[in-house]
Amino acid sequence: MIMGELLDIEPTELKFPFELRKQISCTLELSNKTDNHVAFKVKTTNPKKYCVRPNTGVVLPRATCDVIVTMQAQKEAPPDMQCKDKFLLQSVIASPGATAKDITAEMFNKEAGHVVEECKLRVIYVSPPQPPSPVPEGSEEGGSPRGSVSENGALSGMESSTATKAFVDSHDKSAEARALISKLTEEKNSAIQQNNKLRQELELLKRETGRRQGGVSILFVIIVGLIGIFLGYIIKKA
Repeated sequence: MIMGELLDIEPTELKFPFELRKQISCTLELSNKTDNHVAFKVKTTNPKKYCVRPNTGVVLPRATCDVIVTMQAQKEAPPDMQCKDKFLLQSVIASPGATAKDITAEMFNKEAGHVVEECKLRVIYVSPPQPPSPVPEGSEEGGSPRGSVSENGALSGMESSTATKAFVDSHDKSAEARALISKLTEEKNSAIQQNNKLRQELELLKRETGRRQGGVSILFVIIVGLIGIFLGYIIKKA
């Protein structure tokens, strides 16, 4: 609360829960702490952006008055959600029985010798209130507690158990995959060794077959030669 000699102002800052494309209002409460009528006037550095109702008025002695400040719908959010807009609330003692129709700009002219009390208010954007979390379907009173996410993002309840189980299952599947790959690698190496062994045996078999074929050919030549010699011997005797 801002405590002046004429008016107490609540709150000390204009806080708007900023949302795009939506009009947002903030209320100022002016409390007259004197026994006089107090006239007030509200000014802003950005009059096109805000609507103030009422922007001028009279607060009765020991009474209060609400001023509603409405920010027009915005199409873009400001950088870093920072706002440089400011408001100035001026107040001055008015004549007894004065009303809003009696307020003139001259009443707030310091150069004319009027004692004008001024209060500056800055604008602050705040995050809009979050809607309540929806109740999961099928949940009932007395039912089993469901997992939830705490403010720091940590899992709890069934979600934590589910996440742990998923991690374990993933770890087990990874171990099974590594074991399968190792087994396939061993089988591949064994198959290569068997293939090499079969090639060596095939080469030996080819060599033995060649030698046998060579022996048969020489024996055949010898037999043919002996037969020829024998026939020649018989022919000569005849």
